[in-house]
Amino acid sequence: MTFGALISVMNPLGTVPIFVGLTQDETKKERNRIVFNTSLNVFIILLISFFIGKYILIFFGITLNALKIAGGLIIASSGFALLQGEFTKHKGMKKEKVKNDVNSRSDISLTPLAIPMIAGPGTISLLITYNQEFKGITNIVIILSSILLASIVIYLVLKSSFLIVKKLGASGINALSRIIGFIVISIGIEFIISAIISILKL
Repeated sequence: MTFGALISVMNPLGTVPIFVGLTQDETKKERNRIVFNTSLNVFIILLISFFIGKYILIFFGITLNALKIAGGLIIASSGFALLQGEFTKHKGMKKEKVKNDVNSRSDISLTPLAIPMIAGPGTISLLITYNQEFKGITNIVIILSSILLASIVIYLVLKSSFLIVKKLGASGINALSRIIGFIVISIGIEFIISAIISILKL
């Protein structure tokens, strides 16, 4: 469940067209380096979100229910963006802006690929909530395993991105993203419902 939620919210398929567009002039060796660094950056960001996120909540005095509602809204809005085929625009990644921004930096593996394209606010909110809700060694091991597996999947998807675009095309990727959008919306709504039920019980 944790792995499925992570992959759905991160939606690595949505990053494939951007990755292809940004790296089409690079050598295969350079693309492989960017893929590895991107997946590593995502892994580190997810770990930081999971282990340190709760202290941010404490510092700002944010309750778990408030985070779940805010996170649920962000996740659900990402899902609606997927359904409408505007995922990259929702992430603030207009193609012209990305290309112009890339020219001014040496590496794209951290931004825009790792964050905000893959590990965005919705993913971070999800992991902070998991940290607060699921206690115990077994649950922590499951979540950490899901983070590792999700990072590996991101690596494999990005590494195969040129093949994916060739086989599926833009329309195929868009269709899959729309299906994932339904799942993402459901995850976001589940977060909000859970928070409301918890508030009503107080």
